[in-house]
Amino acid sequence: MMSALVKKNRSYRRFHEEDSLDYTLLEKLVDLAHLTASGANKQALRYYISSTKECNEKIFPQLHWAGYLKEWDGPAVGERPEGYILLLQNSTNKIGSPYDVGIAAQTILLGAVEKNLGGCMIANINHEKIKTALQLPDALEILLVIALGKPKEQVVIDEITADDDIKYWRDENHIHHVPKIKLADVIIK
Repeated sequence: MMSALVKKNRSYRRFHEEDSLDYTLLEKLVDLAHLTASGANKQALRYYISSTKECNEKIFPQLHWAGYLKEWDGPAVGERPEGYILLLQNSTNKIGSPYDVGIAAQTILLGAVEKNLGGCMIANINHEKIKTALQLPDALEILLVIALGKPKEQVVIDEITADDDIKYWRDENHIHHVPKIKLADVIIK
């Protein structure tokens, strides 16, 4: 069961924008994340939830979507995320470990997949413009943005060797291919 959940948890970048995400559901995903391990048990992560079209439109233009897809500017109108969760830290209480963000983000995404949603972690963002648009206090630093929604695209895993190209790509049918190195090539014996 866990294997299926992990395999289904891909970086989705196109969504059924006509659907909406309930704030309470996003809050439940944050609840999962805030229960995870925290370096020195500092519990320093804070979360901003966006589930309205108005708020989502403030966040979307400040995101850079797919580094390997140079010709693609991100999801078109009608394919944009239905919600976002921003992972933040306060300058007076920084996270105890750089891994806290990844653990929390992965937990949110696994919870989303369990609810038949998908998402994408985005670190390439315009921090200051998002802070200004959302009127976030100066003391808060945005560490990561998670885009969420009902996936509109198919993402498949292609097994490759360690010497093959690792860049993800889209085929003529807009299927998103993610190369993953064979298990035997990532285990050191």
